[in-house]
Amino acid sequence: MSVEAHEPFDQTLDAPRKRSLRRSLGWRILRRVRTAEQAVAVRFSSSLTRRIVVLNLGGLVALLLGFLYLNQFREGLIDARVQSLQTQGEIIAAAVAASATVATDAITVDPEKLLQLTPGESAGLSEESRPSLEFSINPERIGPVLRRLVSPTRTRARIYDRDGYLLLDSRALSARGDILRMDLPPQNDEAGTWLERIWSAMKRSFTYNELPLYEDIGIANGRAYPEVSRALNGHAKSIVRMNSKGETIVSVAVPIELLRTVRGALLLSTQGGDIDAIIASERWAILRVFLVSAGIMLLLSLLLAGTIAGPMHRLAEAAERVRRGIKSRQEIPDFTNRSDEIGHLSGALRDMTRALYKRMDAIESFAADVAHELKNPLTSLRSAVETLPIARTEESRNRLLAIVQHDVSRLDRLISDISDASRLDAELARADMEPVDLARIVRTVVEITNHVEHESVRVSLDVGTPGNSEDARKSGFLILGHDSRLGQVFINLIENAKSFSQPGGSVRVALRPAKGALAGGVLADGFEITVDDDGPGIPADAFERIFERFYTDRPNQGFGQNSGLGLSISRQIIEAHGGRIRAMNRTAAGSDGAIRVLGARFVVWIRAAR
Repeated sequence: MSVEAHEPFDQTLDAPRKRSLRRSLGWRILRRVRTAEQAVAVRFSSSLTRRIVVLNLGGLVALLLGFLYLNQFREGLIDARVQSLQTQGEIIAAAVAASATVATDAITVDPEKLLQLTPGESAGLSEESRPSLEFSINPERIGPVLRRLVSPTRTRARIYDRDGYLLLDSRALSARGDILRMDLPPQNDEAGTWLERIWSAMKRSFTYNELPLYEDIGIANGRAYPEVSRALNGHAKSIVRMNSKGETIVSVAVPIELLRTVRGALLLSTQGGDIDAIIASERWAILRVFLVSAGIMLLLSLLLAGTIAGPMHRLAEAAERVRRGIKSRQEIPDFTNRSDEIGHLSGALRDMTRALYKRMDAIESFAADVAHELKNPLTSLRSAVETLPIARTEESRNRLLAIVQHDVSRLDRLISDISDASRLDAELARADMEPVDLARIVRTVVEITNHVEHESVRVSLDVGTPGNSEDARKSGFLILGHDSRLGQVFINLIENAKSFSQPGGSVRVALRPAKGALAGGVLADGFEITVDDDGPGIPADAFERIFERFYTDRPNQGFGQNSGLGLSISRQIIEAHGGRIRAMNRTAAGSDGAIRVLGARFVVWIRAAR
């Protein structure tokens, strides 16, 4: 095998191709980063997303601040530190009293030397008695003891004599326990830089309770400290203070007693920052938990916003497109598979949009039908008017005038029916439905129709029982609706049936309780009204067309006698009441087996009042 087959792929490329490959890789990475930034920007551009994130994180931040401000760990730590220092102070004070205190009112005299004295000669003080005349507590003796006891605890120990003067400070002890001499800093020294001073001020303002300020008095009289003054009176006392850097300092003063006599006071205090370091460590642990919780909360908030704000934004954009979409039909996003309010809103908007487009189609179709229906009589009227001046005979002029009168009457009828149809939707939407007795409406219409003179077609009415139950019989034929518009429907149906009946014939109206299917196939209680006639029936292809606007098929009547809006208005009114209307033929088998049409039947179903 050749050596070239083992060369790396990168070595087989020349320099320009390498640069091109790196550039394309960099562009892909940059494109992905920009895509991610745009996605985040788009997500946070939604005010609903920002509100969800801010509210969720705001509650978490408030909880965090409450933990940091009202944290009981700080108070418990200070109490534990006070008790620890008090116990240490009692132990150290007992050790100091046992090892470094001598009785100042007792002088040791050697009896042998006393016997050897001549008359008039006095005995001198022994070497052991000389320190008692200088100090009641010997710093040189207690220095090593104090260092061994204090060093592991990282506390500062100061010993004061009975008059409050400083005898020993653990800061001034060497590793061997010897006393060191150091110059104290000036009392007006500023603590740190201006940044440190600002941070100290912030920490002091963030402290839960106001603590007294701690000042190091140096070699001044220890009675300036209230706890030392009380310890020299024989009582232990502790005080919690804060220094100029905002650090907590706990001080405990314990009396040094021997034979129930106070020889001095021991002041133990924590180093600046010891307690604060523990508290800061605890708070940092809380902050770490907060950061993790905030990240999880932010992610969950974004996911929640994505399931709420995202669909809402898409629905709003779709609604805006529907508002601007004059030339095209816009579709509302379908979220109906969701069982929450977003799904309900999506379904409602989709239904509203479909109803809007349906209404727009109806308006356009209505306008086209109106224009067409008005154009026919206007064209006929124009022709008659233009022909009238050139008519030569009286008979021709009379015939033209009859056409003009017929067209004017037709226009008047069309305009009246069109006006009624255009006001129908608004009237039904504005008026509230009230409980009405359907049987009373039908009876009134039938009575009015039968009382009209020179009418050879009679109308009969058959009203059944409302139902078998006691409640049904009490409520009767009660529905929710507009009685005047329902009366208009029954008048249209009866007049339509009479117009197709032969002179001397009859129209039969029946009212019965009946079940009806609602949307979704649910059966509901209602009432059925049938109107039968003995006319020629309805063509098989016109059972639905007869409910269209301006449709008319009356070969036995003159042209233009009907506007063709009656049945269309009737269906519109019935559907506004939540009912249905349909047309069919009554048929029967003849002696030869052929199906014979007996007449037309219109069936109206209206839901009963709940």
